[in-house]
Amino acid sequence: MQNGNSLFEVKDLHVHYGTREVLSGVNTLIFEREVTAILGPSGSGKSTLLRALNRTLELIPRAHIAQGSVHFHGENLANYPAGPHRLRKRIGIVQQRPLPFPMSIRENVLFGAQYHERKTTQQKHDLVEEYLGRVGLWDEVKDRLKTPGAALSIGQQQRLCCARSLANQPEVLLMDEPCSALDPASTAKIEEMILKFKNEISIVIVTHNLAQASRVATNCLFFLNGSIAEQGKTSELLNNPTHPGVRAIVLGKEG
Repeated sequence: MQNGNSLFEVKDLHVHYGTREVLSGVNTLIFEREVTAILGPSGSGKSTLLRALNRTLELIPRAHIAQGSVHFHGENLANYPAGPHRLRKRIGIVQQRPLPFPMSIRENVLFGAQYHERKTTQQKHDLVEEYLGRVGLWDEVKDRLKTPGAALSIGQQQRLCCARSLANQPEVLLMDEPCSALDPASTAKIEEMILKFKNEISIVIVTHNLAQASRVATNCLFFLNGSIAEQGKTSELLNNPTHPGVRAIVLGKEG
């Protein structure tokens, strides 16, 4: 797709849920310091690929890689020596529905960072202020940091979950349709955050929203029926798709 440094290399990936094949022969490169959008209709395998990128796939009952591999910085994730918990610190994930932990706003932000590294009281305060600020939430919640995270609006909860993941200082942030439950104003804030961070970390976002992909993503992978039908630069793929099925969806004839 381009000439940058590859972050993930997916090789002939086949994923099954029980006996049902969900991904079939997926091959792609995902590059560093870019925003990559994974597009396609519901059930086409988008979220399954995302989960394979940080081994949260193995948390789903009966889900498994039947064939192929995913490499991160050249290392096969199946053999990652430090185990999945350390891997998920490097490769954070924000789910489709915001899931703040049953604790305060402050403790939500600190949760992962405290788990991986001991911090002083001042370091904790600085970290909370920095990451709530960077997701545009600090001014909205700075006077109620001890309030439960679940008391926030849905849009605020999603930004809190982003802050929690980013406070771990991951190399990669995976986002699984992070705006699907949000109103347009909250969606705009999430997109603003993505654009703000894209030069610092690599971001992979699953979205069904073609307009959103055009606003935030450098590259796109377009899935149909468990395989990548087309991939390339976002502007080229969305303006001039070559695969008939992709063209039908992009031009509004389907989906």
